[in-house]
Amino acid sequence: MAIRIFDHYVHMPVIILVLLELFVVLGALSVGHYAAAEWHWMGRTSGDAYHFLSCLVTSIVVIVCLAAMGLYRIALRARFSGVTARIVVAVALSGIVLPFVYYVLPSLYIHPAKMLVAAVVAVLALMIVRYAFLKLVDESYFKRRVLILGAGERAEQFMKLRRQSDRRGFQIVKFITCEGDAKSSLPANRIRQMPSDLYQYVKTRRIDEIVVAMDDRRGQLPVRELLECRLESVDITDVLNFLERETGKINLDLVRPSWLIFEAGFRRQLPRRIAQRVFDVLSSSFVLLLASPIMAVTAALILLEDGRPVFYRQRRVGKNNVPFNVLKFRSMRTDAEAGGKAVWAKKDDDRVTRVGKVIRKLRIDELPQLINVLRGEMSVVGPRPERPEFVDRLSEDLPYYLERHRVNPGITGWAQLCYPYGSSEKDAFEKLQYDLYYVKNRTLIFDFMILLQTAEVVLWQKGAR
Repeated sequence: MAIRIFDHYVHMPVIILVLLELFVVLGALSVGHYAAAEWHWMGRTSGDAYHFLSCLVTSIVVIVCLAAMGLYRIALRARFSGVTARIVVAVALSGIVLPFVYYVLPSLYIHPAKMLVAAVVAVLALMIVRYAFLKLVDESYFKRRVLILGAGERAEQFMKLRRQSDRRGFQIVKFITCEGDAKSSLPANRIRQMPSDLYQYVKTRRIDEIVVAMDDRRGQLPVRELLECRLESVDITDVLNFLERETGKINLDLVRPSWLIFEAGFRRQLPRRIAQRVFDVLSSSFVLLLASPIMAVTAALILLEDGRPVFYRQRRVGKNNVPFNVLKFRSMRTDAEAGGKAVWAKKDDDRVTRVGKVIRKLRIDELPQLINVLRGEMSVVGPRPERPEFVDRLSEDLPYYLERHRVNPGITGWAQLCYPYGSSEKDAFEKLQYDLYYVKNRTLIFDFMILLQTAEVVLWQKGAR
């Protein structure tokens, strides 16, 4: 099950997990507090009100760090060992962030000895909770029982959901064949004819949601039966909206122009644009200030290895298809495109320098784009900007490709979190579906969560080439 928060779908298991782990961290802090209560050299403790407030703020910081490691992403595919590593890194990261919080709010200060005890307890408790929760989620406790109304080509999209994370929130009970459905490769044992009494069938099999996936609805949609189910609190959802909710992307195989016209989303109101610009300027300025020593060292290493130029300027397509020069640290040889022809970057690309291999893995080569953000040519979060040569080709081959340019391109984005590095038209098609989801559901909160989870992409070197 998923609910919509700030125009973005959040799965109920994730909400439950966040609340559960918040209480776990609060409990760990209480253990740390009382375990160290007799250590007289620590001095007096704060009053109960301040103690609770400091524990709450500290717990929220830990939860934010867990989110930064991707631990609340429904699409996280790490094994338990990977989850454990992320928990340890997140708790360690919170130990770096919290001194800044306590400097700004000294009344919330918690003694390091208490924090050390709490950190050990929190890591162990979070590992136990995660292990138990993952076992529960893999079963059917949180899955909605779904009936698919249709057994043709549109319904067949459910069989193409290969990732376990895409199927984690629901369980398909049956596909109901309807008049006008095209021939499909759905398994025969998953299909049945339309029941004589749809509501009784739904009630008997405890259906939570009916997904309308008919190939031809004209005169075929069982309106009366669906209305009866809807009035009895059974959710009725269109297949495209259902898949958008569950997968975090817009399925272009199902999109029709009328859906784009009438569907909620794709909003660009003035207050939202102003808030977005303020967010971009503040966040890029802050990161630029923190990263300036790293950028200085990177520039020196590039000069030492391969000489000038340090920066690489390349023509990219921005908002409303207006071209601009993106700024990056040079990570390839100066003759990388000697023939003047645009070439996709590939795995183990021999054009990459030794320094380039490191800065590309750590995404340091992207840092100069913060200047593009300050200029207003880019945002911190958005679809990645492509070269005009690729845009011309992809816009001819991929439907709705130019719609991704309705917003500023970004340094990081939803597609970068959800899909590995792309170097082909097939990859571009997959990433386009995530980009359109972002353009449709873009909010400041969504941007913040993407920016936060980019830390996981950098630390675990996802998709870097």
